[in-house]
Amino acid sequence: MPVDSRATTFFFDRRGAPDPMATTSYYLALDLGAESGRGLLGRFDGRHLTLEEIHRFPNGPVRMLNTLHWDLPRLFDEIKVALRKAASGGAKPEGIGLDTWGVDFGLIGRGDTILGNPVHYRDSRTEGMIDLACSMIPRERIYEITGLQFLPFNTAFQLLAMKQAGSPLLDAAETMLMMPDLLGWLLTGRRAGELTDASTTQLLDANAGAWSDELCNALGLPRQILPELIAPGSVLGTVRRDVADETGLDPNTSVIVPATHDTGSAVVAVPAAGKGPGSPPDWCYLSSGTWSLMGVEVARPIITAETYRYNFTNEGGVDGTSRLLKNIMGLWLVQECRRTWARSGREYSYEDLIPQAEAAPAFRSLVNPDHPSFLPPGDMPARIAAFCRDTGQPVPEDEGAFVRCALESLALTYRWVVERLEEITGTPIKTIHIVGGGARNALLNQFTADATGRPVLAGPVEATAIGNLLMQARARGRIGSLADLREVVAGSFPVTTYEPSDSAAWTDAIGRFGELLARS
Repeated sequence: MPVDSRATTFFFDRRGAPDPMATTSYYLALDLGAESGRGLLGRFDGRHLTLEEIHRFPNGPVRMLNTLHWDLPRLFDEIKVALRKAASGGAKPEGIGLDTWGVDFGLIGRGDTILGNPVHYRDSRTEGMIDLACSMIPRERIYEITGLQFLPFNTAFQLLAMKQAGSPLLDAAETMLMMPDLLGWLLTGRRAGELTDASTTQLLDANAGAWSDELCNALGLPRQILPELIAPGSVLGTVRRDVADETGLDPNTSVIVPATHDTGSAVVAVPAAGKGPGSPPDWCYLSSGTWSLMGVEVARPIITAETYRYNFTNEGGVDGTSRLLKNIMGLWLVQECRRTWARSGREYSYEDLIPQAEAAPAFRSLVNPDHPSFLPPGDMPARIAAFCRDTGQPVPEDEGAFVRCALESLALTYRWVVERLEEITGTPIKTIHIVGGGARNALLNQFTADATGRPVLAGPVEATAIGNLLMQARARGRIGSLADLREVVAGSFPVTTYEPSDSAAWTDAIGRFGELLARS
């Protein structure tokens, strides 16, 4: 059974007593995900952080002329609503930080012209681009430079698709900015690329921390459009005068870049203690939401024959760290099932579906969550059913069975990833920290503990926004080390512990699951 716990920590003055002179400061996190965005105001008193959601808005793709786009003007308008609400409150933010998903970008042309709406990573334009890229430069060399997992929507393959299509936008571009950088430019007027999000492009030299001229030349991509790179925790600039006038913000308000890739900010807020510089931790993180991103924080990229074979990724972290991880399709499978059922008039909340999944037969049908057929939007139940038929398994019979199939398959994938992480790092992983929205999913959390045979610590749910806010506070000198920051998280937000049980049944299932992965 899950158990709630809350740690208590304090910052101390030089005499060893709590500092009574600690002042309260406020920061605004603009946290944009693939389904929704929100503005959260953080109140930090030097010891504890509290959150207030001041604005929430939907997000999602818009199909125009058979292309999936992000609605950039509407997203920026919603951001200004959040800024207006922050400015009109009693607490004025000392900083503003933006984070979003990775890989997607916008192009800026002459005279600060935005060249079209950014294209959504689930658009089909990148089909075949990995194979094309690997015909221009060996696949092994691409991985040796970037250490990045091969995913069809990585930025390099999106740019290559534009080049192959003869896009006039690419020809007219002066600068490419990743989504958080693009929104930061709209707020400040400065064109710069933050490192953690740049590391999702498959154009960054992972060891050098710089754009790869070799890759740009080999793929025929315009190196000159890639922006200057800045580290998380940097001040991007102050808000533009027109933004300040429209929202009521103080024009001296700073925009501070956290780890702008949302997973990077979520990992910052994992309430765990490390083993010290240079050695992998004995815990792993699982940022659980539309995507599941599971990995460890290491001192430098790990790019080996093993990580290449297992298609693991190395993404940038704070303080020069690297995040060795695996991207997994995540709760997208359940989200798309819900949308499909809703289109046919069957509206289900997660509260409706989880008890049905709990009551469904165990291990009846399993899928490979990362099968390419599950990537695009569409009829997910039909795709799961087709996968089961193609692999000789029973087709799930009702909504609960579909959800159980997805959750059990995810938990078994997590076990596979944990075992590979231990093999790669040579360090036993004793604990799994689940952060993000999926930390609310008690059934998946328990499945994860059972499947992996390890305790699961779930929380905080708002890890991305917390990491964003506390990196702003750190940039202002309110927090010292990354370890200090994580102590604040542990002392401010509850964690729920799930102990493993019934591991024997899951060990039996992992054999079946391994055969399934080999076949698909």
